[in-house]
Amino acid sequence: MDNKVLTASGLRKSYGARTAVADVSFDVAAGEILGLLGPNGAGKSTTIGMISGLTPPDAGAVDVLGVDLAGQEFLFKRRVGLVPQELALFDDLPAADNVALFGALYAVPRRGLQARAMEALDMVGLADRARDKPATFSGGMKRRLNIACALVHDPQVLLLDEPTAGVDPQSRNAIFDNLEALRRAGKALVYTTHYMEEAERLADRIVILDHGRVVASGTPAELYRLLPSSHSLQIEAEGLVDQDGVEAALQAIAGVRRAKVDGHRIEIALEDLARTTASVTQLLEARGMVMRHINSGRAKLEDVFLSLTGRQLRD
Repeated sequence: MDNKVLTASGLRKSYGARTAVADVSFDVAAGEILGLLGPNGAGKSTTIGMISGLTPPDAGAVDVLGVDLAGQEFLFKRRVGLVPQELALFDDLPAADNVALFGALYAVPRRGLQARAMEALDMVGLADRARDKPATFSGGMKRRLNIACALVHDPQVLLLDEPTAGVDPQSRNAIFDNLEALRRAGKALVYTTHYMEEAERLADRIVILDHGRVVASGTPAELYRLLPSSHSLQIEAEGLVDQDGVEAALQAIAGVRRAKVDGHRIEIALEDLARTTASVTQLLEARGMVMRHINSGRAKLEDVFLSLTGRQLRD
């Protein structure tokens, strides 16, 4: 990728005998949102910690536009903004002063600091609340203020660790709008989330972690191809269905990947919905079946995620 901004190579981190991250590598281009997904304990937050410079890796390297974290730490951190999972705000400081404080920590020149703070607040829709204290803000407003604090020094890379946790749908959509505007402005974003619909809406590419390792990566379309089928049909029949005969007949149709009969219900996994549905219904009608209801669906990112990481509960 010619316009890559962030490169992480071979990142490893262990805590005693437990390996939290093992050989994780990826890159992010200008104007791209990379979704970093995984179950609880998969290594997402540890990875974010390493690429932000907060958690020293045991091995591996991170650079932004050729500036290496290990060799040029301060310059590297000037190019990265971090929105942590836990809110990092001073409740009794006005919003503008919170943002200006973070700007000062990133060595934004004093002369332009207040103007830059107001620009960051305007970007997240909080300019009219600049003199109000975060203690009076809703959870969604605090999340947006956290993003402003990460943007005040105009970083090339923005790292967001579950930035919509605990916010209402209106605030979530406002945050999405902010991130899409940053992508259009050419920023490189890394976004961790537990919400698959967020990743489907926002992410240009996705990296899925499990047990500290990359188990899959690619565009959403590339990840869908990891599934045995991309579409499904659910058919409710009048009366019980001959399980063995119907399953065998359906699976003989080109494009049907799997067919399962359960009483009067039939579930079919198939590749091409438009071309295969007619063949399925014709076969069932020829067998004298009366279909009371037909429902179709498309594979979702959640299906890919669960197929790769399993359905077991994680702590």
